[in-house]
This record gives sequence, structure tokens and C-alpha cells, in this order.
Amino acid sequence: MKPFSLLIKPASADCNLRCEYCFYIDHLEKIKNTPRMSNEVLEKMISGYMQTDQDNNYAFGWQGGEPMIMGLKFFQKVIELQKYYAPPGAVISNGLQTNGTFITQDFAQFFGHYKFLLGVSLDGPANMHDFYRKTIGQKSTHNLVLQGIERLIQNKVEFNILILVNNQNVKKAKDIFLFLKEKGFYYHQYIPCVEFDEDYNPKSFSITGEEWGEFLCNLFDEWKKEDINKISIRHFDSILEYLVHGSYNVCYMGDSCCQYFVVEYNGNIYPCDFFVQEDLLLGNIFDDTWENIITSPIYHKFGQNKSIFNMKCKSCSYIDLCNGDCLKFRIGKPQSSRTLSVLCNGWKKFYTYALPQLKIIADKIKNGNKLISSTQIKSKKVERNSLCPCGSGEKYKNCCIR
Repeated sequence: MKPFSLLIKPASADCNLRCEYCFYIDHLEKIKNTPRMSNEVLEKMISGYMQTDQDNNYAFGWQGGEPMIMGLKFFQKVIELQKYYAPPGAVISNGLQTNGTFITQDFAQFFGHYKFLLGVSLDGPANMHDFYRKTIGQKSTHNLVLQGIERLIQNKVEFNILILVNNQNVKKAKDIFLFLKEKGFYYHQYIPCVEFDEDYNPKSFSITGEEWGEFLCNLFDEWKKEDINKISIRHFDSILEYLVHGSYNVCYMGDSCCQYFVVEYNGNIYPCDFFVQEDLLLGNIFDDTWENIITSPIYHKFGQNKSIFNMKCKSCSYIDLCNGDCLKFRIGKPQSSRTLSVLCNGWKKFYTYALPQLKIIADKIKNGNKLISSTQIKSKKVERNSLCPCGSGEKYKNCCIR
């Protein structure tokens, strides 16, 4: 069985915020009761996953909505069950994506003790972040997020900053980068905000391909000045991973969407969190085995759509860097995997500008130049019981295994 990871939504789309651009919140309308993963579903999911052949590496990602709305006791139960069902010598990693407003001291201590990797949403300075990221009562959240991050730092919790690039901050790449740098946040993930209405027209908060390309070029200019060896930006890391090792570590670059499974609060399983929809329901953890799920014709047809791209892609110089881009961005009427990504022009603009310079950096990595980026850490052949090369002092198996 091909190894896979789980992206788990224990509270489904439920959240204490109401970000206007959230693509998942509409799922709440389809749920009659408050969505919460029961201990029965949790145990069945963990025990079943631990029985699969994953080369003894088990990766759990907790997402929402807002997963921390489940409370600390839920995640304590997670650890209890992971310990109980883990096969001998298993390496277990837990990642959690959060809006940052529920990070108490107790939660931060827990995450630090059990080596959770957190992704914390922060769209830049307060004026950019608070434009969309408000509570249900329309209150600002920027200060709450910064307080939560400070607790993570105090408890030595590893975290990345997740920035959704939307119509309000897409012209502010330099400002966002310098703000995060000043705060000492050195691991960034920039995510393009592109959502469509039922007529396939972009919603007001979305960005265009041209804007995305310009944003990435401006971001690259700031990064390359003096922070190549200091700040990790996931897009740049992923390109370097491909240039150095010929491998993909993000799904939008690969040629298949068979990457992971989404597990909803009730045990339903889907192939991608952008495509949690009835026609792509793969099964339920109580009714189906993981062996049957991973061999599902629906799953493999969905995965193969990634490589069924527009004919123009075949002659593109950058096809190996996107393979047609994420299916989510191939929007048209009728919707088809052969539709060009709405971000295509932006990717081309960025690759034309930055790829020659990234190739120089890749050559330096091949020649032993050390970078702080996750790409450079992953590229090293490190024994799991040796100290992690990130300098944390922790053993590698407990630290930078992602």
C-alpha cells in the first residue's frame, strides 16, 4: 500500500470566526447538529490507520473550520490513542492548522510537549489581517493571534505562518514579509485566495493570476536580499526541492491528486479538502477498509484528473513545476480539468523572473551550502535517533519529521 497521510476535520467547518473568504464554512449548512468527532470515530480512525503499512511513519493533520474548538481534552485523547495503537518503533507526527485565537498556555504547553507542528493564519499587519479575519461578532482578531503565537514561542512549539493572499494584501508583499520578519516569524506559507460564485465568476476577495505573479516576484525580491539563509518560504522551498532532488513536496506541483485523505467529523472520507462533496465520497471508516479506500476507482479517477490538463500546458516550459496547477483553480463552464488554471499567467511571470536565480541557489545547495529552509533540512540523510540538523537539540524523529 502506498503511504498516505490523514487530514482530519474533527469539528468539520465549525469555527469561532467568520472570515468572508472561507471556502469551507458552507459545509455547516449541510449539517443538522453541531459537528463534533466522537471518541468512537476518533478511536476507529486512529486504530485503523495505525494498522496500515506506512513505513512506520504516521502523519496526522488536524484542520477545520477550527480544530481547537474541540478543546484540550480531545487532543489529549488523541495522544492517548496514538500511543496505545502505535506499532513498535512508530514515528508519529501531528500537525494542526489554527486561526490562533484559542492558543492558551495549557494548549501551548501540550503542543510543545508532544511536538505538534502548527500552521497559524496571519494575513499580515493588523489592517490587512482584520479586514477579513473577524469573529462571529465581527470583532478583530489580530491581537489574539499574536498573543497565541507568543505562547507558542514560550513553549518552544514549532509553527509556520499561513498568509492568505487576497484582494486586500496582494499589493503588499514587501510589507507582509517585513512585518513577519520583524516579529521573528521565519517560516511562511503564502496561499492564493481564489474562490468563484455559482456562475464561475471570481468573488470580490479573490486575486487574479497577474496579481499572484507580481506578488511572488516582489516577495522573492525581498527574500533574496539577505534572507535566503534565514527565512523559509514554502513556495521557494518546494521549487528548490524539485531542482535539487527532482521530487515534489507539495501536491499542486505533482502529476496526481492521490496524496492524502480527508476524514470528516463523522468518519466520511474524501480525496481532498477542496473537494469534500457528495460525488467524491470515498467511504466511511466504519464501513470501509483503508485498503478499499486507497484502491477506490473514484479516488484514482480524481487523482488522474491532475494530469489531464489543457493542451497548451504540454508545450509550456514550466509544466514540470505545476503539472497544470491545482484542480481547484481550473475553473470554467463546464468545469473541466482541461481548463487552464486561473493562476497560469501569474506562475509563468514568476518562473520567468525567478527560476534562473533559484537554479543558482539550487546549485549552491548541491555543493553543500547550508540554508535554514525546510528543503535543506529534508535533503539531509539523517538517522532518526541523531540530533536534528535544525539546531533545536531535539532528536530528528521528534522534530523535523513532517
